Amino acid sequence: MKLWDKGYEPDKMIETFTVGNDRELDLRLARYDVEGSMAHIRMLESIGLIGKEELPVLLAGLEEIRQEILDGKFTIEEGIEDVHSQVELLLTQRLGDVGKKIHSGRSRNDQVLVDLKLYFRDEIRNIAHEAVHLFDRLQALSEQYKEVLMPGYTHLQIAMPSSFGLWFGAYAETLVDDLQLVAAAYRVANQNPLGSAAGYGSSFPLNRTMTTELLHFETMHYNVVAAQMSRGKTERATAYAIGAVASTLGRFAMDVCLFINQNFGFISFPDEYTTGSSIMPHKKNPDVFEIMRAKCNRLQSVAGEVALMTTNLPVGYQRDFQLLKDVMFPAIEEIKSCLTMCDMMLQHIRINRDILSDPKYDYLFTVEDVNRLALQGIPFREAYRQIGMQVQNHTYSPTREVHHTHEGSIGNLCNDHIREKLLRVMKEFGE
Repeated sequence: MKLWDKGYEPDKMIETFTVGNDRELDLRLARYDVEGSMAHIRMLESIGLIGKEELPVLLAGLEEIRQEILDGKFTIEEGIEDVHSQVELLLTQRLGDVGKKIHSGRSRNDQVLVDLKLYFRDEIRNIAHEAVHLFDRLQALSEQYKEVLMPGYTHLQIAMPSSFGLWFGAYAETLVDDLQLVAAAYRVANQNPLGSAAGYGSSFPLNRTMTTELLHFETMHYNVVAAQMSRGKTERATAYAIGAVASTLGRFAMDVCLFINQNFGFISFPDEYTTGSSIMPHKKNPDVFEIMRAKCNRLQSVAGEVALMTTNLPVGYQRDFQLLKDVMFPAIEEIKSCLTMCDMMLQHIRINRDILSDPKYDYLFTVEDVNRLALQGIPFREAYRQIGMQVQNHTYSPTREVHHTHEGSIGNLCNDHIREKLLRVMKEFGE
């Protein structure tokens, strides 16, 4: 069955090539397709295109299909082109010709658009929630280990004292920045395209405000052409947001792989959270974080892939958009998986509390000692020269004292203020 059926079938090779794996991907949209249809037919009844006695019958039929979807019993049958066709077919088989009325005032163009908007809206919110779980974990670790010092690096050279509180807290606050982009993608998705039809509106007196309210969209895409042009825009915004989160996760994963190395020895995990070697009995590899690093690097390429598929397309719907699902749906699952796995692993992280006692970290304290002299009244450049000459002459002996009090430093992490920033961002999701 095809919604565009006109009495002929396309060549089988044509159908296979153009449909691809769209049926499998469409299963993720099935629930949203039904919910969009339920809002649409309520609106159709309000303008007289569906009878008052027909509406409850259609709603009951759609609710039955919706429950089958939630129970995992819904499939798209062989020969059925997509989820929209399957839902309409089931409804018509069960209710008769009244089932054929649900497509009035719609095109597959705005039907799939509303499905995707609802899907992305939910999944973007899910990504945000997973990020918040990780944020909470990082902040808890930041507070737990705020007194434990570790080396800080620039150019991968020993630089200044840092702390595990500072390290964990840095990634927590960086996630807040990422969530700003996630929230922006949510706002792009949270607009109703239903009623734009094929992209040029309808001669039916549709009430688009009504469907916007029924589907709990923040607003609508008012211009019907702009509504169709949003196909690809939502995906691009979401891809950039996923890429931002992936960038943070990938960088953290790299830190873990570095710090778990025996030459660093800053952190460790229980044996069961590492993997081994086939010939080296001593190996305990951080495979989870290596895989996470690779996945996050790949996820950062998704925005470019979406951009290339949608660049220089003319106004109106193009079939190219179908392939965006191939890229976006797996990316959404992958970023959620990485967030969940990172949170799980951090529940079991072990911290080395005595890193800086090793003499190789003595030079971490040179800046502290320069500043100590400056606070005693010695001009900074002279204090710098004195400590520098001690380093050159191999006579430097650190005081190993660290006194940082300003906002965001080792002694004043400002985690409460960072959490306030997070709460402000989460209000964008209605949280």
